[in-house]
Amino acid sequence: MIINYCIAKLNKFLASQVKRPSVRYWNEPQKEDKSRDGENTGEAAVQQDRRAKKRKQKDETSKSDPFPGSAPIPKDRLQKFKRKDKITKPPRHYRKLKQVITRSEEASDLALKQAARFDLLLPEDAGFLEGDEDEDTCTISQEDIAEAVDITSGAKYFNLKLTQFGPYRVDYSKTGRLLLLGGRRGHLACFDWQTKQLMCEINVMESISDVKWLHTDSMFAVAQKQWLYVYDSNGIELHCIRKFNDVLRMQFLPYHFLLATASATSFLQYLDVSTGKEVAAICTKTGRLDVMCQNPHNAIIHLGHSNGTVTLWSPNQKEALVKMLCHQGGVRSVAVDKMGNYMVTSGMDKKLKVFDIRALKPLTSYFLPAGASCLSLSQRGLLSAATGDVVQVYRDVWSTPVTKPYMAHRVRGSVWGLQFCPFEDVLGVGHGEGFTSMLVPGAGEPNFDGLDANPYRSAKQRQEWEVKALLEKIQPELISLDPTDLGRVDRATFEQRHQEKVQSLGFDPHAKEKFVPKFKKKGRSSAGAVERRKKQVAHVDQRVIKMFATSCRINK
Repeated sequence: MIINYCIAKLNKFLASQVKRPSVRYWNEPQKEDKSRDGENTGEAAVQQDRRAKKRKQKDETSKSDPFPGSAPIPKDRLQKFKRKDKITKPPRHYRKLKQVITRSEEASDLALKQAARFDLLLPEDAGFLEGDEDEDTCTISQEDIAEAVDITSGAKYFNLKLTQFGPYRVDYSKTGRLLLLGGRRGHLACFDWQTKQLMCEINVMESISDVKWLHTDSMFAVAQKQWLYVYDSNGIELHCIRKFNDVLRMQFLPYHFLLATASATSFLQYLDVSTGKEVAAICTKTGRLDVMCQNPHNAIIHLGHSNGTVTLWSPNQKEALVKMLCHQGGVRSVAVDKMGNYMVTSGMDKKLKVFDIRALKPLTSYFLPAGASCLSLSQRGLLSAATGDVVQVYRDVWSTPVTKPYMAHRVRGSVWGLQFCPFEDVLGVGHGEGFTSMLVPGAGEPNFDGLDANPYRSAKQRQEWEVKALLEKIQPELISLDPTDLGRVDRATFEQRHQEKVQSLGFDPHAKEKFVPKFKKKGRSSAGAVERRKKQVAHVDQRVIKMFATSCRINK
């Protein structure tokens, strides 16, 4: 049986290996009748129709996308990230400018939509302090808050007892990681306030009026008794700038690399820290300048004066852009929110006023029994006001009338410096007995921009950011009250530009001299000959104009 099975398999294999005869063109099979061909084509067409019907049925039965296109974005979320209105496009003959504006608007719209979509990836939210029924949040002490929160957050409430060299001015770095302290009697220290790691501590043996971090965490400026000094994070003196003397207050503009100083001699000076040159020196003629703040939206400097006025300054003009009468007495402190919409001032008349900078009008006014000596606004709109040795924090001072503070805390001495820490629910208070770090729930912005100010960046990332910031530095000539003016199109007419050119040059460069025919002898300067020559010259000018217009059409 096994032998027979093997023989059958072998025969089958040999039969499969038999070569088929090759087909030559003379051995082609004879074509069938036309009638047979017609029948075959008809059957093929019927089969093709059946296949098409089956395919159509499959497409209809297959599931389609119930939500075609991109997902819609809520209007309120788009409005949250909107930065500017659309630019009115120029006329048709400004073709290239129109294309540039169109491309920039498309890019800004794409960035707006992406930011609104990625808002879902930012789950962090600012949580405010909420009390029990019939409980006032301003009566909750800092010790109770530190015990209720986690260990890491509780460690952010601490006191530094520095009784010898106070009172102290404070300043946090842009990322919120480092803290700079400057004592009135010369004590200077900078450290990482979260890890309590000391970076440097020196005594300059002079009185200190103000301290301010510069563009990086490794440099800071100190306004000492006589001149302005720049130190690094190790306490080494880098520069002594003698042009800036008797400085009382300082503000640093991070996107312009400008250090603005206000002095006791009524001078407002700007220093470019990237080149070390003085950009502007403006004599305000308003006396001693010890009240100063900046508008983060447009880099305008706000100065408070003893006659109750607040003036707005730019390095491009020698006169004040705006003068506002805010108080009946002298102005003690000024603060502006990060969007540049509201300004809060406190004066000797014991009043706290809120102004709308866009309309330059007062919104609300509050009476404080002892007046406020220092003001500070957080990233989320909380206002801190220091009255003597008591620090009070208020919520929504410009949207709704406030009857009581959100939080309150008493320190050991009179308050001299006050600032909220960026991206943290912390308020730094410098006073006569040292420094106090308060916990203020809901003060800091929970979601930070890693490309602008990253609290967790490495040394390499800081270097790359510094190089990019220097390349993108904004020139001081671009500082103005309304930053959106830079994106508008100048629609000056040809006549206006022509008149400006004539006024600047003193003559009309496009004016043509009147044609005066040359006198000829032998009767060739008769009246008729002169008129013929004038018409001939006018005809040539018209011909040149027509040829120029034709060439312009061809180029278009």
